[in-house]
Amino acid sequence: MASDGIGTRAAALARRPQEARLRQLHATILSCRSCELAGFLTHAAPVLPAPTVARMMLVGQAPGRVEEGAGRPFSGRAGRQLFRWLEAAGLGEEEAVRRAVYITSITKCFPGPASSGSGDRRPGPAEAELCRGHLDSQLALLQPWLILAVGQMALERFLGRLSMDLAVGRVFGSDGAELAAVEALEAGRRRLVLPLPHPSGASRWLNVPAHRALLERALELLGRLQESSAIA
Repeated sequence: MASDGIGTRAAALARRPQEARLRQLHATILSCRSCELAGFLTHAAPVLPAPTVARMMLVGQAPGRVEEGAGRPFSGRAGRQLFRWLEAAGLGEEEAVRRAVYITSITKCFPGPASSGSGDRRPGPAEAELCRGHLDSQLALLQPWLILAVGQMALERFLGRLSMDLAVGRVFGSDGAELAAVEALEAGRRRLVLPLPHPSGASRWLNVPAHRALLERALELLGRLQESSAIA
């Protein structure tokens, strides 16, 4: 038991410099006004998670209006659905997931409502490019072994123009190549990408029964990956 305690304290001490760098990175991102200056937003208000060092990262599209007000990723209705999925996969309840998974997005500010009046506006390529350096810095600092790419924008960021139908229910290496389940489980700490659909009610993708089956397969695979990482 004593050796376990020493190991836990050593791990905590080793994380402190990384946590300090993460706080500095957050301060940089929170001060960013690039999209505001470029005319994409009337007011930039980046939304970030607590600066907790985690080796699993979830990347969504962009914060919504609720997230902008709360200053916390996935704190609205879509977030509640997402956390139900992750709990079903065995990652625990919401607060446990927030401690174990670094939750961020392709762009960091609420982009405004969609012109159709349904859901939020999807950030354009120029906005994603202005924010790209922030996500690159988060990835470089945290070095996640597993990236949960939530929604089409995140899917395209990590795997290119692959359709959701061909991505969900599968796991991919950092080179974009699909891995068999056994390969993924044996991949150790090599970076993996596991796509998930966006949990927003505005999305109609999950209205198709075959797509819901793909989601179930993805969550089962996520649970197996999480279990294998805990054992390793």
